[in-house]
Amino acid sequence: MTDMTEGAPTRGPDTEKTLPESSARKGTRRGGGDPANRGRTTIADGVVEKIAALAARDVVGVHAMGSGASRTFGAVRDRVPGSKSVTRGIKAEVGEVQTALDLEIVVDYGVPIADVARDVRENVIAAVERMTGLEVVEVNIAVSDVKLPDEEDEEPESRLQ
Repeated sequence: MTDMTEGAPTRGPDTEKTLPESSARKGTRRGGGDPANRGRTTIADGVVEKIAALAARDVVGVHAMGSGASRTFGAVRDRVPGSKSVTRGIKAEVGEVQTALDLEIVVDYGVPIADVARDVRENVIAAVERMTGLEVVEVNIAVSDVKLPDEEDEEPESRLQ
């Protein structure tokens, strides 16, 4: 601390102690540097696909994910324990900081398809960006079918009783 009184600088008592850098930063671990920068995080395509699938299914007007054929095969696959496919109708391409998604959906009859697609896009982007930190550069949506009120869901009859 420097005192500038009486025109001549005099050194006052040293009240501040400088600690070695390693002990001054108690929030970091040995090795120095920010812990957030000590490694690399990668996110698999399947992780983004699951997040997008759940976000898309939350939108009112989305009846199912995937085309008729993929839903039929999926229904058969779902009957096998431990093989449930949450990501049916979703394809993600994940880079280091960005991701792009293709979704195939079936909408309920009577809903405005453009509004449902917009809501799905917004919900998917918000969920993926919030949970992964990746920038979603595009969400392409293909409406492959409309579920009519009198149609039954396409699930094959079980051969087991």
